[in-house]
Amino acid sequence: MKRKKVCLVINPRAGHNCAKLNDFLPVLSAARWKTDIRIKEYGGHAIELASRAAKEKYDLIVSYGGDGTFNQVINGVLNKKGCKSAVGLIPGGTANVWAGEVGIPSDATRAVLSLVNSDVRETDVVRVHVSSLSFPLAENQSGRSAAKKGASKTAPPREVSNNGRPSLRTRKHFLLMAGLGMDAAILEHVAKPLKYEIGRLAVGFAAVKELAVHQPFLTEIGLANSGQVADIVWKGDALQVVVGNTRHYGIGQITPNAYVDDGLLDVCVITAGDRAVPTFRQVFSLLAVGKPDEAGAEYFRAAHFSISVPASIGMQLDGSTVDLKDYLSKANWRAVQQVENPARVMVNYRFDVLPHKLPVAIPCTYDNSLFKNASAEAKSRLAVDSRKMEGDPERLAQITSGTGKRNEAVPGALDPPGVNSADKDHESSTPIKSLSQFPREVTVLGACSNPEINEAYIVAGSITKRRTGEAKLVAIRINDRTKVIDQNGEPTPTSFVMTLEENRKIMVQGKQNKRGVINAKQISIL
Repeated sequence: MKRKKVCLVINPRAGHNCAKLNDFLPVLSAARWKTDIRIKEYGGHAIELASRAAKEKYDLIVSYGGDGTFNQVINGVLNKKGCKSAVGLIPGGTANVWAGEVGIPSDATRAVLSLVNSDVRETDVVRVHVSSLSFPLAENQSGRSAAKKGASKTAPPREVSNNGRPSLRTRKHFLLMAGLGMDAAILEHVAKPLKYEIGRLAVGFAAVKELAVHQPFLTEIGLANSGQVADIVWKGDALQVVVGNTRHYGIGQITPNAYVDDGLLDVCVITAGDRAVPTFRQVFSLLAVGKPDEAGAEYFRAAHFSISVPASIGMQLDGSTVDLKDYLSKANWRAVQQVENPARVMVNYRFDVLPHKLPVAIPCTYDNSLFKNASAEAKSRLAVDSRKMEGDPERLAQITSGTGKRNEAVPGALDPPGVNSADKDHESSTPIKSLSQFPREVTVLGACSNPEINEAYIVAGSITKRRTGEAKLVAIRINDRTKVIDQNGEPTPTSFVMTLEENRKIMVQGKQNKRGVINAKQISIL
């Protein structure tokens, strides 16, 4: 992906992510990307940072954090009308669901390599807002008893529309999923410092506590069109409602048939049983199998949904809880606060798909399983990348396996089996004059195609400082002028660097700049 102007929005996570910047910044420099760094300082700040970056017309706005930070960056970009900035992700959170969906490595260095070698694809996003509130008969907007005024106890609940206008810092869109019920309650009780320290275990501890007290709640699911609710398709008690635009949901696939580009939403309602045993069975199924028990789950698919739940039930978008207050007008929020029991107020959420609304960087190596309408271009690119990595099978086997006799004339090189170095002519046996031409031994971490130049590559690796023994990341820029020497001392195509396995040693000759980028003149594979 040719992207020159990049804004990197970082969730520091108590300093953990900031400490890893040097693990990938050289790769961005090797790709010739001009990268500006902005750090999230408080809740909702990433939305503001991304919105400002979109206004400044950055080509790519990259989130370095978890799914929640990525959601904020998405909302910030969508806040700017007419914005053409694409979004990308370097996973640095707890669950990293989106990274798992599209094959982004969890390691920061390898994630940036995949980001450099990405294509921009248009995905659906989902807009959510509160369309109305339904107050109980016995409560009016001021919270006083309507029964004292002689109101009929058989009258229907009073429904009021919501004209709330969420602020720019409100999460109004999501890419992955929304959850109503148990998951939001669990996330609300997870302490962030603990989550930063022990990861998913912190969520597990909160889940154990919540399972002991969580109660089913009345839910109403309606299929909607562009206007009013068209049809109520389900009503009953639920333990959890999941609105999925993608498939994975932390511990498994709750909506396994979802696509991110089909213009549809997949809704799963995990229903409540009459006794504790069915509830326990659902929880066990989620933990052990990664999906709900089909006997206690209902599935629906449409482009627009209306979902009503009590005001006491929390909601999460892309793994982060949201505040109901942000979705209501001031008058309606005061009315909800004045009701003695908020569980008696029904909140009507509206979910609408915005097809192909968001340009997202997707690794070229991704198999497109989440895309129903994968373009022929994307499939062709995947095939080309695969062919690049195959190379000449026989030569590749010699390079990757390390078989063959040592060539004493070339340090670090190998002779093919059965070939004596003395029998080789002078031109082929001495392509390298001395080891001094290769002052840097590099341990390979990964490689990718260089988007700036055809048939060029970037190799990320580490070098060890002689004085301190400290490992430092470098990015090796390789082009058609770079000589690549295999273990047999023979010149080989530059594409062979794509086959180098992790921890493989290479010797590199070339000038290194202050950003940790080496413009390689010659590489020898050890």
